[in-house]
Amino acid sequence: MLLLVRHGQSDSNAAGQLVGRHDPPLTEIGSCQAELVGRLLAREQARSGQHHQIRLVSSPLRRARATAELIGFSLGLGDVEIEERLIELDYGSLEGLRPAEVPAETWASWRADPSYRPEGGESLIEVQERVASWCEERAEEAATRDVVAVSHVSPIKAAAAWAVGLGPELSWRLSLGVGTITRISTSPRSLHSFGESSHLSLER
Repeated sequence: MLLLVRHGQSDSNAAGQLVGRHDPPLTEIGSCQAELVGRLLAREQARSGQHHQIRLVSSPLRRARATAELIGFSLGLGDVEIEERLIELDYGSLEGLRPAEVPAETWASWRADPSYRPEGGESLIEVQERVASWCEERAEEAATRDVVAVSHVSPIKAAAAWAVGLGPELSWRLSLGVGTITRISTSPRSLHSFGESSHLSLER
């Protein structure tokens, strides 16, 4: 199974900003969310007896790595493997803006055309291609053991689109909170869950 975890809350998330390649730390709430994900996965692995078989992977950005490290602590795992293809979408000139600050015509262009690229940024098609290549590469492994990958909202939506055989336009119809879990089976390929959040109800 591929288990894709969106990182815990960062300073930029708390401020309601578009955050792509900027690298803010987790907030205290974000660290708590990561710990809760780790506890849930540790309970699941204890029941299955397969904790030694997990691969733990992360986007290179600090908010994802910190989340992965806290999950790894709960699972008794060592170093986190870094995967560049799991990095967040590059918002380019839109980085740091709040959604309401983005011109309406920009949103319209973006929604109408998955090849649209913000100035200096990245298109949804480009995100889809790099995430799909990673999913394909890990598919055989994930058929026999869990691969836990800590990433961001756009790559996880792209992975969900890969799972159901759709394109990046699906991302506009999905909503994904911080600290949530998405599960993808690779044999056969299917989306088991998207944005699980019940474990976060125990937040301090």
